[in-house]
Amino acid sequence: MTDPKLERVFAYPFGDIYNNYVAKVERKDRTRGELDDVLGWFTGLDPDQLAAAGEQTLREFFDHTAELPASTELITGSVCGVKVQEVDDPLMRKIRMMDKLVDELAKGKALKKVKRG
Repeated sequence: MTDPKLERVFAYPFGDIYNNYVAKVERKDRTRGELDDVLGWFTGLDPDQLAAAGEQTLREFFDHTAELPASTELITGSVCGVKVQEVDDPLMRKIRMMDKLVDELAKGKALKKVKRG
């Protein structure tokens, strides 16, 4: 049985998370286009597909829509004091990876490095 707190996170709409990401990167003088580029690398989706996924829960988004690249194992580091690579739940790990990429973008890291290229 999954933790009820995790289930609440998994039920959150992707579109709400995406809008929060846009606000975060724009506050840090990055663009929606750069965010879409990073999320596109991570999920295999173009900007229109990301927008169309807005009503999906995070569980639906990662289980049925996003196709993560094999290089996701290169995404390491901490988000809110939690090491991404140590998160036990596979879905929560994917969410934390996405958060980590957006954090790196917002902190000014070069796109090539954010995308592990």
